[in-house]
Amino acid sequence: MKKILMFTYSIVAYLIAFGAILFWIASMGNLIPGLGIDQEPQVPLVWALVNNLLLIALFGIQHSVMARKWFKDLFAKYFPRPIERSTFVLASGLLLFNLVYNWEPIGGQLWEVATGSILYYTLYVVFFAGWAILFISSFLINHFDLFGLRQTFLELQNKPYTQLEFRITLFYKYVRHPLYFGMLLGVWATPNMTATHLAFAIAITLYVIVGTLFEERDLMAEFGDTYRAYKAKKPMLIPFTKWNRGSKQHARLKQELK
Repeated sequence: MKKILMFTYSIVAYLIAFGAILFWIASMGNLIPGLGIDQEPQVPLVWALVNNLLLIALFGIQHSVMARKWFKDLFAKYFPRPIERSTFVLASGLLLFNLVYNWEPIGGQLWEVATGSILYYTLYVVFFAGWAILFISSFLINHFDLFGLRQTFLELQNKPYTQLEFRITLFYKYVRHPLYFGMLLGVWATPNMTATHLAFAIAITLYVIVGTLFEERDLMAEFGDTYRAYKAKKPMLIPFTKWNRGSKQHARLKQELK
């Protein structure tokens, strides 16, 4: 019964997180009338900035703390380890929904592309391509492990959890973190760039950079020289920006490892 409850918990956490991501996408693309991020200001500028900064800080701190090994070990002392990832996913989903829903508009128009123009549709193609890259990348890693379902399903089957193998497939052949690259495309590609949208995009970009640096440290600790060689060759977030320099570093590292 306990294992069934854990698996049910992971499903609920997954649905909440997935729903929050869809809500975020809809808001960034202004796909739902009245719920888009680009609304008229409702509060004074200073309060809006403070509010938005606190929302980003809360979201970022939760991700950084709960993703660390020391927190995972602490969690396992008091709760079943198989639901650790699902708890992270649940907290992330709730805080992402909170971030998007309570983000205060600050007004201002930086650019607005004419509706129906080629550039207008091009930007939306890039927008949807970014989110598609994010979702596809999650499956390349292992979507169900990333969102905590694999852990509780293995427990339900009385099978031990096994770490995922390090694999370089599809997008990962060109950039180390295609999931984050897709996210950045999704938040920056818009035909209607307001100051509100810009502030959100900058905040997410800074979060991605900081979070990626922490994640890189964990990956090197987990995969060792295999990940160091991969890191030396492939760019972190922007494809095709490190080939020459990275290839030389990779070759040198291979010589050192011999």
